[in-house]
Amino acid sequence: MAKTQVTVYCDKSVFISSAKTRRFPDGQNNVIRDLARALVPGSRGAVSRGSSARPQDYGGIMAGLGSDPWWKKTLYLTGGALLAAAAYLLHELLVIRKQQEIDSKDAIILHQFARPNNGVPSLSPFCLKMETYLRMADLPYQNYFGGKLSAQGKMPWIEYNHEKVSGTEFIIDFLEEKLGVNLNKNLGPHERAISRAVTKMVEEHFYWTLAYCQWVDNLNETRKMLSLSGGGPFSNLLRWVVCHITKGIVKREMHGHGIGRFSEEEIYMLMEKDMRSLAGLLGDKKYIMGPKLSTLDATVFGHLAQAMWTLPGTRPERLIKGELINLAMYCERIRRKFWPEWHHDDDNTIYESEESSDGSKTHTPLLDFSFYSRTETFEDEGAENSFSRTPDTDFTGHSLFDSDVDMDDYTDHEQCK
Repeated sequence: MAKTQVTVYCDKSVFISSAKTRRFPDGQNNVIRDLARALVPGSRGAVSRGSSARPQDYGGIMAGLGSDPWWKKTLYLTGGALLAAAAYLLHELLVIRKQQEIDSKDAIILHQFARPNNGVPSLSPFCLKMETYLRMADLPYQNYFGGKLSAQGKMPWIEYNHEKVSGTEFIIDFLEEKLGVNLNKNLGPHERAISRAVTKMVEEHFYWTLAYCQWVDNLNETRKMLSLSGGGPFSNLLRWVVCHITKGIVKREMHGHGIGRFSEEEIYMLMEKDMRSLAGLLGDKKYIMGPKLSTLDATVFGHLAQAMWTLPGTRPERLIKGELINLAMYCERIRRKFWPEWHHDDDNTIYESEESSDGSKTHTPLLDFSFYSRTETFEDEGAENSFSRTPDTDFTGHSLFDSDVDMDDYTDHEQCK
């Protein structure tokens, strides 16, 4: 028996086929080296055996296995191929690639997860919250989907004038201080207190019930939506690995939080209570805190949008599109106002149609702007000359999803037709 470490050099990147020094029969040392040569074109292999190393021809692979039975030789070759495949996969996951430098001078760079492939902007409630907030505040920004976490291990995070900030609450505080924006300027002290209490309910409690549904109970559907770059021929395997790793992390974090110690039925009961609380707070208002937008709307939308568009066939989706229809209308209202490029299959808004089938649904990839900024005025009153009649607008130009539409006027108009 001899110690063997196989190293393959290719394009100045180093692949090590085993994290440790492994022991193999003498004949297999050359086999592994030759497999590495064959699987990485243009590479050179090096095998260290004591003080000497001797190259071997490709034709000597089987001979190098000695007099072992054919099934053992096949097993050795298969194991070597799997080792090489594992090395390639680790390379795709772990090798640091040189990336284009980003200049954040006077520009907001939003780092977040890659867009999923079902047309929804993000599978992360906090990434969707942050990007929606930037659009609500009319702050130009640039997306960066590099996948790199912040120094605190958080996503999303931003760069502005070479300063890095993570955590959506701290990001918003930072932007308010640096840029003078404030979506809560119309709220009094009492309303601000309510807004913060609801924010904590959504982010510290409701979020975990969504995470359970998304990454534990509905994992197979989530895996189909997940988009990963750089996986090559191993994309499906990579998605499977990432999803199951995330599932384990979510379950562990939920257990530490405490909510994960309850049964599945109890977790969904807590979720329903939170959703009913939000529906009751919204009522027939246009936004959560009244007729004007606030930061709370970005938070609530970022979470409810997951139930609306990323959890097909689940209890939260049935609840929001059924009994709690005011929450569905609220999500549609914000989507259509701040995400003009986000076109959904259900734009005609038939929430529970028996005629539709999963096989007939197609998803259009979400268009990305290098820089995004709203060009229309912030207040609704300034858009009176710019609206267009669509199937979801009434004779006044208001969206039928706006809860402040005067339905009596609408009924009178319909009767006069």
